[in-house]
Amino acid sequence: MPDNNTPLPERMRPRDLSQYVGQRHLVGPGCILRNMIDSGNLSSFILWGPPGVGKTTLARIIAHTLDREFYTLSAVSSGVKDVREVIDKAKNKSLFSSAAAPVLFIDEIHRFNKAQQDALLGAVESGTVVLVGATTENPSFEVITPLLSRCQVFVLKPLEASDLEILLKRALEQDELLSKRKVTVDETEALFRHSGGDARKLLNILEIVVDATAPSEDGRIHVSNKTVTSCLQENMAIYDKGGEMHYDIISAFIKSVRGSDPNAAVYWMARMLAGGEDPLFIARRLCILAAEDIGLANPNALLLADATFRIVHSIGMPEARIPLSECAVYLASSPKSNSAYLAIDSALAAVEEDKTAPVPLYLRNAPTSLMKELGYSDGYKYAHDYKGHFTDLEFMPEAMKGRVFYDPQPNAQEDRLKAYLASCWPKYYTKD
Repeated sequence: MPDNNTPLPERMRPRDLSQYVGQRHLVGPGCILRNMIDSGNLSSFILWGPPGVGKTTLARIIAHTLDREFYTLSAVSSGVKDVREVIDKAKNKSLFSSAAAPVLFIDEIHRFNKAQQDALLGAVESGTVVLVGATTENPSFEVITPLLSRCQVFVLKPLEASDLEILLKRALEQDELLSKRKVTVDETEALFRHSGGDARKLLNILEIVVDATAPSEDGRIHVSNKTVTSCLQENMAIYDKGGEMHYDIISAFIKSVRGSDPNAAVYWMARMLAGGEDPLFIARRLCILAAEDIGLANPNALLLADATFRIVHSIGMPEARIPLSECAVYLASSPKSNSAYLAIDSALAAVEEDKTAPVPLYLRNAPTSLMKELGYSDGYKYAHDYKGHFTDLEFMPEAMKGRVFYDPQPNAQEDRLKAYLASCWPKYYTKD
């Protein structure tokens, strides 16, 4: 009999590939992971995909199917010492056994810093362990190159409605606790919409709704769009990565920084950190904010944001909360300008109008004698040879002459930029 305290997703976790739902492009007949399992030739790989699509389950199934010992570490709570202990254990067992290398599963591997990832390299390269990493972030950015080069990367997709239908039917019919409660799902739209292709979320929502809904006159618990929506509103999580509130809190954080409120910025950041948000995700948002919303009003903001991202990547939590806070407060307290953001979008729109405007001959490179004979580079004026390091040369294509994409905004830094540009290009920039 299953434990009442065990969540439904855990009770319904597949034990073999016949029970596994989704990711047919990887585990379907003749597909790459299925072939790896069928042949028994297991090599290290990383599973990249959103939450609740079967990354951990797939790793467990592979180890079980191939009768490999299975070690698991979470990048949230494990350090270099934990990694080395598992590797030493695997080495010691290999001395007294001819069994195949164990599987070392690392959940949220993107949260491992460089030192932690470096500690894995030797064991992966020597085959002491087969590394299976799981990540919701692009491994190209979050996994060090030497480790990434030793692993294949498999992309997992959000579950489709047909997959969710299978999981829902299976839970209602096969779960020992749920099957005894006479549950009828009258509508699935709200269930599927709120789950967002996440199997774990789907089953959690189902269990919450069933527990919160009284049986009707026919003695059955009826699950409808209305019961799901009202129940979730009453049981809304404080912070749900991947859920609607997740995006609401991110939005509130971004708008607080943009709106120059350091107190609100730190508060919403704290909500994200307390809810388990990846600190590197927050650091990336700070980099975007520094360029998009502060921009040329304070160019140092981007330097600080970039430094913050690097520091957070190096030290991890809980210490990373301090540079994150420093950066958020600084950005929120900085003067704001979106002129660079508007400039590139305006220029991209102009490019869409005409992608073939030729480069003026005098601006072209002339590395060969033929190009020189054709007039390439003729008439180019080297700016540093002229007074003020400026010439009256036109740098835009003929069809784009007179187009202004960068419009300095009123702040101390850009006032100085505008004064300089007005001295160079009085026909485009005039002093107020």
